[in-house]
Amino acid sequence: MDFYLTALLQGLCFSGIALGIYISMKIFNIPDITTDGSYTLGGAFTGVLLLHNQPTCIVLPAVVLSGALAGAITGIIHTKLKINALLAGILVMTALYSVNLKLMGRSNLPLNSLPTIFNLANLLNNPNQNTLIILLIFVLIIILIIGYLLKTDFGIAMRATGNSETMIRALGVNTDRMKIIGLALANSLTAVSGYLITQYQGFADISMGIGIVIVGLGSVIIAEAFINWFKITSIWMSLLLVISGAIIFQFVLAFTLSIGVDATLLKLITAAFVLIIVSLPRLSFNKSA
Repeated sequence: MDFYLTALLQGLCFSGIALGIYISMKIFNIPDITTDGSYTLGGAFTGVLLLHNQPTCIVLPAVVLSGALAGAITGIIHTKLKINALLAGILVMTALYSVNLKLMGRSNLPLNSLPTIFNLANLLNNPNQNTLIILLIFVLIIILIIGYLLKTDFGIAMRATGNSETMIRALGVNTDRMKIIGLALANSLTAVSGYLITQYQGFADISMGIGIVIVGLGSVIIAEAFINWFKITSIWMSLLLVISGAIIFQFVLAFTLSIGVDATLLKLITAAFVLIIVSLPRLSFNKSA
């Protein structure tokens, strides 16, 4: 049972990555690899500031701004220098490795039982249940903020930039600015995941972001399958499904480990599961064909 509780907690911690990938990939149609670097950047800032006894009211805004800056730089390289978005993300991600290492001063920063967001308030006696409640509240606030933003005129313009860039540009919207802001928003959410997971696992590591983009992609793919399957149009429901995708993704890993599958086959099992989820709607709809 501990496997699944841990999976739930980690899924909630990774919700920021899932939402960030959803914004960059599904709203702006930009494959953003900056994620690997901005996730570690969020963890690095969290670790360094906590070690300097900074309060959450300082740490969280610093993490959000650092991630936003990383995403904005990717956006500027892509829009102003006309560099392919994938390459722009790779360049910033590569540069962030050195930035993160310089920021941390070493490859690993243990937090050594320092005060974190999870022990600021003792809502329940059980530490895991207390962490769960705090994470649920935290993620709910994020969903409310992002959902509200995407339903404003500004958010509609952001969504239109990804759907029909030519049309929205003809209406006078600066699409380059929209892309920069969108990537900044996506990477600030990714950095928040680094902020959460660093405090949850009790350390920040320079390699913690390697391949983390797969977690976000897997979560979004699972969510997209359900969105298409049930023909979801509500932005609120879409965001909830993206969070659910992150949790399901972690549950798959937990189930695979709990039944004793060799850890070397973990990614293979996960890929097969995602493939099945993506294929089911198509198989069911094509039966009559």
